[in-house]
Amino acid sequence: MSRHYLKKAKQSLVDNEQQDIQATVHKLLAQLEKGGDEVARRLARELDQWDGEIIVSLEQTEVAEKAVSQRAKDDIKFAHDNIRRFAEAQKTTISDCEIEILPGLTAGQRQIPVSSVGCYVPGGRYSHIASAIMTVTTAKVAGVSHITACSPPKPGVGIPATILYALKLCGADTIINLGGVQGIAAMAFGLFGLPKVDLLAGPGNQYVAEAKRILFGQIGIDMFAGPTDSLIIADETADPMLVAWDLVGQAEHGYNSPVWLVTTHQPLGEQVIKIIPGLIASLPQANARNAELAWENCAEVIICDNREEMAATADEYAPEHLHVQAADLDWWLSRLSAYGSLFLGEETTVAFGDKASGPNHVLPTSGAARYTGGLSVHKFMKTVTWQRATPVGMRPVAIATARISRMEGMEGHARTADKRLEKYFPDESFDLSGS
Repeated sequence: MSRHYLKKAKQSLVDNEQQDIQATVHKLLAQLEKGGDEVARRLARELDQWDGEIIVSLEQTEVAEKAVSQRAKDDIKFAHDNIRRFAEAQKTTISDCEIEILPGLTAGQRQIPVSSVGCYVPGGRYSHIASAIMTVTTAKVAGVSHITACSPPKPGVGIPATILYALKLCGADTIINLGGVQGIAAMAFGLFGLPKVDLLAGPGNQYVAEAKRILFGQIGIDMFAGPTDSLIIADETADPMLVAWDLVGQAEHGYNSPVWLVTTHQPLGEQVIKIIPGLIASLPQANARNAELAWENCAEVIICDNREEMAATADEYAPEHLHVQAADLDWWLSRLSAYGSLFLGEETTVAFGDKASGPNHVLPTSGAARYTGGLSVHKFMKTVTWQRATPVGMRPVAIATARISRMEGMEGHARTADKRLEKYFPDESFDLSGS
């Protein structure tokens, strides 16, 4: 592949702080599991400067609802409706089924929602209203019986009113004023009288991601999450200003959020590199610093010879977000195969998917799109199987099971088949040896 870089990332995507984070989170989880509510309250005071109630009351959500402007409510309702309808459409793609494999042997599958889910809603650097909608709405559509949501409280205030309104609208059963590892632990361990969750979902910082990673197996998680990342494919038809802003908009997430531009048109790449510093400088100071660090350290601009090379490069990177701003969008839709969510054409943008358009924004990062997709109703449901048989249907299966079991050396397995043949076909003899 003959590609070259106009700009190359300066740092590895592997965070040098990760080992320290792992040790810290291991220690905190052990303390929380042992000390329970008391430790969670202490950490809330120390880390979030929160000394108020942990469980948000119905009265508090009602006060929050009154504090939210009508325009904000309308916007949140708009996003919720889009996300709900997309999740409902996803749910129609999975169903129960039943098949008669042999005469007298029937098997099937059922779709069963998990019982309890914990949704984490980030609220540190930014208040992620959209994450509240994405996680809780999707779990609700899946049919989850109990949804707990947690979000970091603001000192002296609690969870912002807009997030509380969104959580109530989307169907959260319990909301807790806890962030970070203590919030994850409260849901995972069933602190404060909460049901222990079967699955944790939602984005978070490195400590939240590490807590979910450590707890995986004990409970389910939506996915292992790293820093958010985005890749744009652009040809000579692309608008350099839109491309540049789309890169800056995603770099705003944080210092370690990679953004990549892959193009066949070198003048476009050069122009984007030239104008991005000015766009970053126009942002509010904190946002500009995040974007500046991400652009300086993690961004790449890659020149390819043709569109097939661009597609192959995108598949290799397997980005969380993949935005095509190039001709022949149908070709790209059919060709590309490794991404969390795909955005086709300049009329859409990653921010639409992040906030309000419908498909979920909880997506695989750090190349995980090679083997998994994003959060959906499927994640909150279990596909389980069942089977039943008549004596006639059981007969050939029992014979094969006994023989295969003995070939494997598993005599106990073989005899469970033998005994059924003896019971239901006492007058027949069978060769059940493993040779």
